[in-house]
Amino acid sequence: MNKIFFTILFFIFYSLSVSAQQFSQYNTGTLYDSFENPSQRAFIPDSSREIAFNFLIPNFNANFYITGDIQRPLKSRAFASPSYYNTSSLRIGQNALNHFNVNANAYAVMVKLFTSLNGNVEMGFSAQTKVEGKGLVTDESIAFLDGPSNFARDNYDNIFNNHYRMQMYDQLSYIYREQVSKQLSLGFKLSYLSGVQYNKIDVEESSLQINRDPTNPDNDNADVYMRGRYYRSYVPGRLDGRDFLPTFRNPGAAISMGATYRTEDGILIQGNIKDLGFIHWNKRSTITDFNNTTNITDITSQHRDENIYNAVYELVRGNGMVTSFNTKTNAKAELSVSKSYWLDDEKTYRYFPTVVAQKEMFFSGFTGAMVNSVQKNNLIATLTATYDDYKLFNLGAQIMVKSPNVEFFIGSERLLNTGRLTLAALNNTNQINRVGNYSGADIFLGFSLKFGRVIEHPMNSSYIPMGEKGFLGRLFGRIFKTNN
Repeated sequence: MNKIFFTILFFIFYSLSVSAQQFSQYNTGTLYDSFENPSQRAFIPDSSREIAFNFLIPNFNANFYITGDIQRPLKSRAFASPSYYNTSSLRIGQNALNHFNVNANAYAVMVKLFTSLNGNVEMGFSAQTKVEGKGLVTDESIAFLDGPSNFARDNYDNIFNNHYRMQMYDQLSYIYREQVSKQLSLGFKLSYLSGVQYNKIDVEESSLQINRDPTNPDNDNADVYMRGRYYRSYVPGRLDGRDFLPTFRNPGAAISMGATYRTEDGILIQGNIKDLGFIHWNKRSTITDFNNTTNITDITSQHRDENIYNAVYELVRGNGMVTSFNTKTNAKAELSVSKSYWLDDEKTYRYFPTVVAQKEMFFSGFTGAMVNSVQKNNLIATLTATYDDYKLFNLGAQIMVKSPNVEFFIGSERLLNTGRLTLAALNNTNQINRVGNYSGADIFLGFSLKFGRVIEHPMNSSYIPMGEKGFLGRLFGRIFKTNN
């Protein structure tokens, strides 16, 4: 287990995020968009070439955020010079909770082929790594990392009742998409999951007893009590790059399904179920029901973070039960509506807004998004506004260069807060001390090329045949008695 998990948020905060899909990609027709939304096409007949590939250049989205009072002490610890915990914003003894959320989605390989004009059949393969993390942490958990001076009393109850979950896994996928009628397209993505690491902790009861030495504060120590449950997957040795190679050690599976319907007046309605799946963590994993007290010494020195980490880690590890267990992926359900408009008579500028609603299927998360994209020739500019159930409002922006055979995009869906965190990282005191609705960052980037023969209709080419309808199209025709 990475020590930084415990050191920074007392077993609660930290995770690398590369996510959940960014909303800015909706209806852009990029290779990334087609893998995230299975019914979305990546090829345009008579324009695109027949093979799309990212040439092993990662397409990724990285984001995280933290809310509440702990923003200031964490930023001052991470970015101030010299580094310290500015605890002036913390409320001790009030059990104030702070949320954090992290997600990650990095495609190392994406390759897709156009296989048939009859049904516009597309299929492909991908390899990606995902990270899912979220939790709650109390003000007192951070204050304790700064030593006992933040605590006016010697005894406190239930001030370390934190909750945290982090899951990392590789995902190898096969994707299929078909235009089953003039108005309806369907797609699915079947995935093998290979678990990399899983950690989950729920502290249900806790207490702190500070033992102060009135003559020598260097002798101060503390008794910490915790009761709860800790899940930990098995990792052979220290986590390193080799652990991110797919194996059969922690197998799992997932499915994504999507449908896009175009109404007679040109409105696109798209629905998706994404990454509905599970991972079976092997029998060398551990579940620990901890209910114990540990004494932590040397809590006033410059090494107090490490001392607290070592003591608490030993407390919650305990003598756990070595066993396998199963976990769910953070599946999401999405619904979007979009329509395209020309802004001028010459049809130079195209505006295509999209409204998206996203709900986490196994957790409480809900997000609504308004995506506004304007296209001129090969240049697309996007402005995105999102609002979630934590009452967090975000503005994002994306710049994309896209032709039928080349695409590159870069952007952020938390543009203002990403800028503020960047300034804090550059040692801007105002941004380090700022406590807003949240502190966080988001960045995404992607690239792909198409190569091979141009996809042409028989009227334009004597080489490429029409091909047969895909199996979804044939099934649709049998059910609804149509040849469309």
